[in-house]
Amino acid sequence: MNIQSILAVTDLSEQGNRTVVRAAMLAAQHRALLKIMYAPKDFIACRVAGVDDDVRRLATEVHSRFDILVKNVSDTRGHLEAIVDEARWVDLLVIGEHREKSVTAYFFGQPIERLQRAVRCPILLARLEVFNSYRRILVAVDFTPESKKLVKLAWSLDSDAQVELFHALNTMHEGKLRYADVSEQAMKAYRHESMRDANERLFWLSDSSTARRNRVVAAIGRGDAARQAVIQQQHANAELLVVGKRRSSRFSDFLFGSVAQRVLWWSDGDVLLVPHDLRIDPMAEMTASPAGWRDRVTARHGDRRTA
Repeated sequence: MNIQSILAVTDLSEQGNRTVVRAAMLAAQHRALLKIMYAPKDFIACRVAGVDDDVRRLATEVHSRFDILVKNVSDTRGHLEAIVDEARWVDLLVIGEHREKSVTAYFFGQPIERLQRAVRCPILLARLEVFNSYRRILVAVDFTPESKKLVKLAWSLDSDAQVELFHALNTMHEGKLRYADVSEQAMKAYRHESMRDANERLFWLSDSSTARRNRVVAAIGRGDAARQAVIQQQHANAELLVVGKRRSSRFSDFLFGSVAQRVLWWSDGDVLLVPHDLRIDPMAEMTASPAGWRDRVTARHGDRRTA
């Protein structure tokens, strides 16, 4: 994915400005335009005196430190709608942790959940202190066609990071087999076949870039996809977890939730939400070859303990 512009949202607090630093670091790597936008922590629509001057000073500091083109967005209303409007013109939205305790948050979700339903670009939730660029990136894949986009985006985000692909085997089918009194031998055969199939699919995904052959690893867990992805992020010391998100209604999210939502609130690290309908240049789409899988990826598989 070609990242040409990034929007960073900050409330001008120390934690909020970490978001700007992370966005600036990514902008420097991609030689992209960085836009800085102010929004109060509670997103209350009010105008705060001196905000424009503070944002301009921050933009000047970031420009001097990272030698990138920086633009401060003059809209300081604090509306989520203002962020959505500005995000239409960028390739990546970077935002910090915003937690609301309100009726709106209960029924419609936290700000980042409401944003991901409206914004078309990937959203990076930046939580960690920024000391350097991402060294380890974990990509949660489910082997749908959209998984290719997640891997491609992770590779393009930071060319020097180690990328690890992770898939969690669904154990619900095993429960159905036990309920049907399937023999233990048949259960073992089913697990073996599921593991073999998952490994082959991971090899196929990781065969997409010869430039990455020495820095791609893969892991397989068992159980709830969101919980296992978070556990693997901690196990691998991955600063960033990349996860796909289907665009759904607020009613559906409220009733059923999603893997992406659970990852957001269980993870302690940075999370990149990638909409499944994200468009990537077809000329840059990955190609896959069945040959040489095991020479191009180190597979670390086995059951992960569920928390």
